[in-house]
Amino acid sequence: MASERIVVITGASNGIGKAAAAAFSRYGDRVYNLSRHDPHDPNSTFLCCDVTVEAQCRAAIDAILNEAGRIDVLLLNAGFGISGPVETTEIAAMQRQFDVCLFGAMRVLIPALPALRQSKGTVLFTSSVAAVAPIPYQAFYSACKAAINSVVMALRNELRGTGIRVTAVLPGDVKTDFTARREKNAVNAALYPNEVRSVSKMEHDEQHGMSPDRIAKRFYALSRQRNPKPFCSVGIAYSAVLILIKLLPTRFANWVLGKLYA
Repeated sequence: MASERIVVITGASNGIGKAAAAAFSRYGDRVYNLSRHDPHDPNSTFLCCDVTVEAQCRAAIDAILNEAGRIDVLLLNAGFGISGPVETTEIAAMQRQFDVCLFGAMRVLIPALPALRQSKGTVLFTSSVAAVAPIPYQAFYSACKAAINSVVMALRNELRGTGIRVTAVLPGDVKTDFTARREKNAVNAALYPNEVRSVSKMEHDEQHGMSPDRIAKRFYALSRQRNPKPFCSVGIAYSAVLILIKLLPTRFANWVLGKLYA
């Protein structure tokens, strides 16, 4: 068994994060879960942390360093989704989407970077296929995941030479309670008659999607690689989607997405 590493996961109380905590723990790593709610999970040590509160994020990282003395792997996974047309989505809802998924990741990453430099550690992000293939009625979820992809690319160059590895997994449909926790914004049925059907189809696909354990295994594998790729997905179908989006003319690719989801 490989030597114990100190692994920090945000949002490890459920879904992909909880599955990741189990995977890392199973292979002998010591896992800290930074979340708002204690899952009473034997696979991780819980630290109460709301990623929208900078003081809590810094305090959590300080507590881990005081106790464990190092951070080897940081998995930035905390997030949620909103849906609804751009026109009827409240500005406050758009801001919260970014505040949790993007800025929440930064609030944890920044205080952890000095420790990651010392350990020559790994930073992992939970992104989404939607970052590359924006989904109608999920514009802001897609946009914040695209922003994460941009941060990954920039960080890889900014941290070049430090030994820190940065990568992201772009899951497709995964069966978790993420679906039930999605916040749906008001919709004008007369203006957007396809919205309800579109979101329902998407949620059906999620609830018939892959197990979060498959995503967790990919995160673990990436954490052990010496030079991981910037982005990867899980499953042949989603990998093919990412390739096709790059190869197809943008107008045609977006037309296909519209046919599927709008």
